[in-house]
Amino acid sequence: MTIPVVRFTVAGQEAPSHGLGRAYTVVYDGDCKVCTRLSRVLRKWDGGRMLEVVSSQQPGVTARFPWIPAHAYAEALQLVAADGTTWQGAAAIEQLLTVLPRGRLISWIFRIPFVRTFADRFYRWFARNRYRLGCGSHCQSRPLEVIWEEAEKAR
Repeated sequence: MTIPVVRFTVAGQEAPSHGLGRAYTVVYDGDCKVCTRLSRVLRKWDGGRMLEVVSSQQPGVTARFPWIPAHAYAEALQLVAADGTTWQGAAAIEQLLTVLPRGRLISWIFRIPFVRTFADRFYRWFARNRYRLGCGSHCQSRPLEVIWEEAEKAR
């Protein structure tokens, strides 16, 4: 099996294929206004410049991370470490909170029993309904049944 790979060159030198020199790459749904606003918050919290924050609609994203199925980008936030370790959804948020300085102030909440389970369920509910929660007229034209039909079958 052959997997297409995109090689990035920065200042004449090949950049690392996963995070372009950053410790983590966050891939969010750029068509969702809620997700876009949250991506701006992540950029502000990233004082140490350890995150590359990109929209899943950006060209080359699926080629950079061929192990992530294309439908996964519509289902959940993806967090990819420089070594290729990948988290999605609530697990990605938990990992982000542990690595970002401001996030550490609230990351302790995941040590409370059952919070991870609740966070995962809440995240899945939010992801399924995000186009109804503050997006705008452009999101209402998206075919929600097509996006989520495959996700529902996977459960």
